[in-house]
This record gives sequence, C-alpha cells and structure tokens, in this order.
Amino acid sequence: MQTLPPWPYPHLVAHRGAGTLAPENTLAAMRVGASFGYKMVEFDAKLSQDQVAILLHDAELDRTTNGRGKAADQPYAALAKLDAGLWFSAAFRGEPIPTLEAVARYTLSHNIASNIEIKPTPGLEGLTGTAIARQAKHDWHGASVPPLLSSFSLAALEAAQQEAPTLPRGWITSKLDENWRQTLRRLGCVSIHLHHLLLNEALLNDIHAGGFRVAAWTVNDPTRAATLLRWGVDSVITDALDLISAE
Repeated sequence: MQTLPPWPYPHLVAHRGAGTLAPENTLAAMRVGASFGYKMVEFDAKLSQDQVAILLHDAELDRTTNGRGKAADQPYAALAKLDAGLWFSAAFRGEPIPTLEAVARYTLSHNIASNIEIKPTPGLEGLTGTAIARQAKHDWHGASVPPLLSSFSLAALEAAQQEAPTLPRGWITSKLDENWRQTLRRLGCVSIHLHHLLLNEALLNDIHAGGFRVAAWTVNDPTRAATLLRWGVDSVITDALDLISAE
C-alpha cells in the first residue's frame, strides 16, 4: 500500500460557493457558504477574451448573468458590468462576476480553503490550464493551505502541471476505466473526484491503496454524506449546506 499524500482540506466542501443557496460562483455565494460554517469552497474558473481568470460554470453567460454569448468572446471590462446575481433572486441584484484574484483575497482573509475547478471554454483547454495555474500560483503564494486545482479536462490538468507543478491537482471524472491509475500518475494528481454514485467502500479502499485521495460530488443527501465519510472519503462536495452541517 502506498502512502497517501497530505490532505489539508476539510471533509465538507461547498459546491460553487454555496450550492443552491446563493448565485453560484460569486463572492455572495462564498459569504453564504461561510455563514454555514463551511471552510472550503469549490468553484469554476475560466478565461475572458483578454485572459482574465473569472468565475463562471458555463461557457455561455446566459444562464447565470444578464449577458449573452460566450464569456471567452468578451473582455473582462465588459464582463465586469454584468449582473450575476439577479437571475437567482432580487436580493442579489448587482452581484458581479468575480475574478479569481478577488476570490483568492476573500478566501485567504477568511481562512477558507479553495478547490479551483478549471472549467475551460471548449477549445481553450491548454491555455486555460496554464493561465489558471499561473494565477493560482501567484495569488496563493505562501498560503498555508494551497488551492487544489481540479478539472475534467486532461489537457487543462497537463498544462497546469507544467505551469505550477507544486500545486496539488485532482482529476474529476464521471467514469472509471482500467487506466485510471496511470492517468492519475501521469498527471501527478493527489486526488480523484468521482460522482458519489460511482463509489463503494471497496473502490474507495482500492483508490487509497493506490496512493490517491478521493473527493465525492455532488452529495446532497445527509445520510449518503455520512456513509461516505464513514467509509473514509476525504472530502464530500455538496449543495446542501443547510442540511449537512459543517460542524
């Protein structure tokens, strides 16, 4: 059995800042997550046209802002004027799309750990992986707990590995093939992030025996979360901050 890498992260992680309790991927969501006692947030990062790292899940702006089209087609100066809160409720009217730099300042000042999901606009995987890793390396320089860089995109993780080899990386996948160990080793990952329904105790033990940590997403049932944590899952990513206590 291989030795597991250090895991300085909490067992519970707030999905997209505050799950479904605030407009996802905003500083408002981070504040709501913190109000529930969560000490780690997961969020999605991609690039504007002029390569400013911003928080946004979709390639398009339409679902979570009052903008239209792809974020990658607009400079940050235009994106900064959009409303990323009103779609959720009037209480969040005027909430902007945050930069990764702003999120780093907030999380570091509040002692909150970060899981940065590199979420490239299709076609920009390598560029995004490099830019996000470079920004994270700069913004979290000297932090006692480094940000965890994760992605579904192998190309983005490869680029992040080259740009910031000392930052921990996790591969997100919704399925496991027979080469999963080789993929994790090739990318220098410390963890694999699996949809929670893929996990059972035997698989978890197998992954741990291979020397990798495990994060499970997105777990919104308290009983399921308790089961996964009892098995030894390293982190559970959840929307249900109001149901799954961080205490």
